[in-house]
Amino acid sequence: MAALREIVVDCGHAPSLARFWAAVLDDYDVLPYDDAEVERLAALGLTPETDPTVAVGGPGPTLFFQQVPERKTVKNRVHLEVEAADRQAEVDRLLALGASVHSVHERWTTMLDPEGNEFCVTDAG
Repeated sequence: MAALREIVVDCGHAPSLARFWAAVLDDYDVLPYDDAEVERLAALGLTPETDPTVAVGGPGPTLFFQQVPERKTVKNRVHLEVEAADRQAEVDRLLALGASVHSVHERWTTMLDPEGNEFCVTDAG
């Protein structure tokens, strides 16, 4: 059987979207750059702030953000769902981080991350 290793998200600016999702998810952080990786990026004329591929790690699968030249144009075929004990408080927190509300339903709120990718905030349980 296969094991889920990463969830890959195409985006316009990997570092900023990675920071957004690291702030959204409990116990997730942008994976640190060691000296060798900083040197590798520098040889390519890049820095961690201009890195086109950024990983966010935590207790579940790694989220991997990769820059692509095209913008998102249609609804996501796959989206993330996050669960919150107090959905409205979580929606308010995510709004402050740069998300926006797409639609509100009885048991979930569909939101958009700063690049327009849909995700849902659901009630716990």
